[in-house]
Amino acid sequence: MTWQTLPELVRSAGDRFGAAEAVVDGEVRWSFAELADRVRRAAGAYAAAGIDRGDRVAVWAPNSAEWIVAAFGALTAGAVLVPVNTRFKLAEAADVIERSGAKLVLVQHGFLGADHRDVAGVPVVDVKSGFLSAGEPFERVVAGTDIADIVFTSGTTGRPKGVMMNHLQTLRLYAEWCDLADLREGDRYLIVNPFFHTFGYKAGLVASLIRGATILPVPVFELDSVLGLVERERVTMLPGAPTLYHSLLQADRTHDLSSLRAAVTGAADIPVELIRRIREELPFQTIMTGYGLTEAGTATASRPGDSFEQIATTVGQPCDGVEVRIADDGEVLVRGYTVMQGYLDDPEATAAAIDPDGWLHTGDLGELDDDGRLRIVGRKKDLFIVGGFNAYPAEIEGFLLEHPEVAQVAVVGVPDDRMGQVGRAYIVAKGPVTEADLIAWSRERMAGYKVPRTVRFLDALPLNATGKVMKDQLPR
Repeated sequence: MTWQTLPELVRSAGDRFGAAEAVVDGEVRWSFAELADRVRRAAGAYAAAGIDRGDRVAVWAPNSAEWIVAAFGALTAGAVLVPVNTRFKLAEAADVIERSGAKLVLVQHGFLGADHRDVAGVPVVDVKSGFLSAGEPFERVVAGTDIADIVFTSGTTGRPKGVMMNHLQTLRLYAEWCDLADLREGDRYLIVNPFFHTFGYKAGLVASLIRGATILPVPVFELDSVLGLVERERVTMLPGAPTLYHSLLQADRTHDLSSLRAAVTGAADIPVELIRRIREELPFQTIMTGYGLTEAGTATASRPGDSFEQIATTVGQPCDGVEVRIADDGEVLVRGYTVMQGYLDDPEATAAAIDPDGWLHTGDLGELDDDGRLRIVGRKKDLFIVGGFNAYPAEIEGFLLEHPEVAQVAVVGVPDDRMGQVGRAYIVAKGPVTEADLIAWSRERMAGYKVPRTVRFLDALPLNATGKVMKDQLPR
């Protein structure tokens, strides 16, 4: 790795890949050289607007070519990037923007019907307004150890916290990620993961600039649109949450998806059956499963050459320079250069998350096999106790997904007078099946305490913008 900062990476991509296609977004087709030039001009626009080294710039907009220029332009001006969740309502966005101390907010007026002209009293600029192209080429000197971005946690378990990372952490980790994910120069990378999330921003944009892959941003996931893009643009790389692959597997096979080569997925509850079906029913030649979190990026990943069983039943081994161990209570602990610099303006939360020995407490429960591969068995907060026995929703969900009429599932613990807690399964069915059918089927396959006592059928599971099930929003 020869770059110390993300602006250096952008400049280098322009030099290394030149006229090759960097971004395809509707009518937009930019080369790497043009992208690098646009980023420098955006940096000049920020500088002219008074943005100085270390100032925060928030980008509250959907995936687009302009988002890329807005974000890397801010970094090139020496600013700290604050990506903001596009699912946030105005009050939620205003909260994180205000706490971030942002001096400028980039938005896309009209996205999902929004028109945000006043956000926490901070000046607002539309990414489509021409502001980004109005500056003179400019680049401010920054250091690799400077904070590059503040990515706020998803907020599914409380008020979002701002995770601070520096340039060097991101560059080192996602250079390795490119190798593990089989991302290649010339790949065509359809990025459905939102840019405000590490999966879209770092494992998407940064990785593409490292490797020289064409970026195809998707602002809103619509299956027919995505399938059309895969066919029309000959997409080769399509990472996403498990829900993305569920959708692909359920789609009518009327589009040519034969160009797809590399899949990457990651979650605390990747179903074994899903990985099997991706391998057997879709054209992907490689699948990487991994485990990561905002506070430490990608912590573990499967390796090229891993067996189907290893890919399907674990989230791989620790990345280079990362240690993983299991605490006495089963919690997954992570230590290494990838661990965040801390939560923004929250030393108490930082101290609660990172112990004095440098171990990040993830809140996930896991096990390590003899080769150091990690298996996630659930979240500490999701675990429920049935008559004294620990029940892990992720494990139960994995069993239920093997049922031929189950498309998606979420399991939670609910109060029970006799057992303390028992399981309830929320099912999105793909065929006729009843509560009694599923309970009887489960009794044949898992210990009695794991069997859901009740089943609720839903048309869809409540998901956040990164495809994770928001269990606190399931009807009880």
